[in-house]
Amino acid sequence: METKIYTIDKAHIDMDKIKAAADILARGGLVAFPTETVYGLGGDAMDARASEKIYAAKGRPSDNPLIVHIADMKALEEIAVHVPESAYALAERFWPGPLTMILDKSDRVPSETTGGLSTVAVRMPSHPIALELIRASGTYVAAPSANTSGRPSPTMASHVIEDMDGRIEAIIDGGKVGIGIESTIIDLTCEPPMILRPGYITREMLLEVLDEVDVDQAILTENTDKNFKPKAPGMKYRHYAPKGELTIVEGTPDHVAAVINALTKQAQSQGLLTAVIAAGETASRYDCPNVFTIGTRSSEESIAANLYDVLRKMDDLHMDVIYSESYAGGGLGQAIMNRLLKAAGHKVIDADTGRHQHTLIENGRAKARS
Repeated sequence: METKIYTIDKAHIDMDKIKAAADILARGGLVAFPTETVYGLGGDAMDARASEKIYAAKGRPSDNPLIVHIADMKALEEIAVHVPESAYALAERFWPGPLTMILDKSDRVPSETTGGLSTVAVRMPSHPIALELIRASGTYVAAPSANTSGRPSPTMASHVIEDMDGRIEAIIDGGKVGIGIESTIIDLTCEPPMILRPGYITREMLLEVLDEVDVDQAILTENTDKNFKPKAPGMKYRHYAPKGELTIVEGTPDHVAAVINALTKQAQSQGLLTAVIAAGETASRYDCPNVFTIGTRSSEESIAANLYDVLRKMDDLHMDVIYSESYAGGGLGQAIMNRLLKAAGHKVIDADTGRHQHTLIENGRAKARS
């Protein structure tokens, strides 16, 4: 299959190219496109065969539900039932934007799109190219991240081309995305509503609209139940992972630097290509020749925006072993750590004690326990 590349400037959208991409969706084909979070792999959400093609192109397990992208509020009445007032309140505040809501699905939405669930994940992206593509398609667009399953999500068209060239009909190159991590997912079918995946819209922001918001305990823990059916993307399977072995090292800065320097020295003595992912404030502490600055702790947005690009660079440079500082904290830090922990397969070293740990959520905040 030859994959067409449509380059579109979001400030001056070429509607002829949008229509060409929309026609592909209308025929049941797949188109990758930019959103404000990451690039999505789009197909007609109302076409079971298109959803099956998405799973096949990604190599994604079919019980991992897709997010349905819409361009106007009336779509909720077609794809969801029993829509609570909280959904309209959240939409008024955060849509278009990086918030996905879990609602009871209507019979119109095929089970292939929802991973066999009776619920549907819905969001309205704010990226102008995404909105124009959805409108021009005449349908709603199911779109997980446009990467092969398990790999770091794409934040540039070049990442999509790496994974999807020859697998899908078209890719819209709209430049680098802004946020860099996937949308927040909140389940509105339970009481109180529950965050299933953290993102740019934080719990604190949601509490400005809702009286109460819970956080799913699985956000920063590893789910080992093979029979678990994920209600939202990113809940069950390993995601975002580079090919090399990634380990997170947390603790006080001096101890983290000492542990990582010792581990990288040991790995290098074994002939392994080794890298360190560090914040700008502490990057100079590391002796490893391959230190990658991910952003600054004073700007969690910069870390989120660069996370997947840095993880993909690890593959480009064929790194065997990777050590990353921890970026745990409130707000966006929780979303960053959710992605890093899944990328690392939950391998964490506490530099202050030398122990390996797993992490738990208590009252919406990450807490380590050995």
